[in-house]
Amino acid sequence: MNTIGKILTLTTFGESHGPAMGGVLDGIPAGVDIDLDALQRFVDQRRTGQAMGSSQRDERDRVEVLSGIWQGKTLGTPIGFIVRNTDARSEDYEEIARCYRPNHADYTWEAKYGIRDPRGGGRASARETVARVIAGGIALQALNHLGITIESSIVGPRLGVAEIQEAAKDGDTLGGIIECMVKGVPAGLGEPLFGKLHAQLAAAMMSIPSVHGFEYGDGFEMASKRGSEVMDLFVKRKDGTIGTATNHSGGIQGGISNGEDIVMRIAFKPVPTLMRDLPTVDRSGNPVTLHPRGRHDACVLPRALPIVEAMAALVILDNYLIKKTNVL
Repeated sequence: MNTIGKILTLTTFGESHGPAMGGVLDGIPAGVDIDLDALQRFVDQRRTGQAMGSSQRDERDRVEVLSGIWQGKTLGTPIGFIVRNTDARSEDYEEIARCYRPNHADYTWEAKYGIRDPRGGGRASARETVARVIAGGIALQALNHLGITIESSIVGPRLGVAEIQEAAKDGDTLGGIIECMVKGVPAGLGEPLFGKLHAQLAAAMMSIPSVHGFEYGDGFEMASKRGSEVMDLFVKRKDGTIGTATNHSGGIQGGISNGEDIVMRIAFKPVPTLMRDLPTVDRSGNPVTLHPRGRHDACVLPRALPIVEAMAALVILDNYLIKKTNVL
């Protein structure tokens, strides 16, 4: 399952310490203006070393578009792209080739495939998300031409410099919650049953490393309310269109967008790599002590903002294109 999407599809490839990370984005219509400089600036938001608690791995993440865009416009053909890995230190991961890091995919990956690339976590590494951000950045520009915008922010808990510094000093990590809002979405995106829009968004967000929770609209808070307290009553807007007076539903009703802002929150667990000795077992099940090395995030949330926006863009644009096929 290295591919997401139905009409707009993204397939990513590469391992954390391999030669490059990359992807193939297919299904973008021809003639869409793409600003490659703006795309690079969006990708740069995910780069390491820019926020407190970020990994110090110094990857420049220069986007190389191999196909599908010519003279600033999409050709309607697959858009192939890569970023080269230039600052990997595979020797830092020699120890985890012989044992399993707690809360990581080391054990489960090996249980599934019988083999794994331990260098930086291989394909299970968050390094893979750079390809998602490139593809999502292209999708964002296409959506902007349609009047659809996406923005995100960290909403909790408090994640100031002092909190992150204290956790890093203790060899510990922090998690948190990102809220993402999609504005300008027309009514009618999504499917009524197994392809509900919120289910697709949840699947996309839950595929991001370290994500452990998803809700949209009032989410879990709705469970403690009465129906009368969360009722989104229909109204006629000044422009003559139909809308709702409130947005408890988070812009999605019956699995389909209703034209209001889509609002969702995504919960990230603390990064599982702690820079302190940890008890674990080796590949034979014998108790060992792991002495973590390498360069890791103490908190991923600042770098996760463009990843969340990218995944939202891929899902929304895919569903926009699907809707266009449903109407003659």
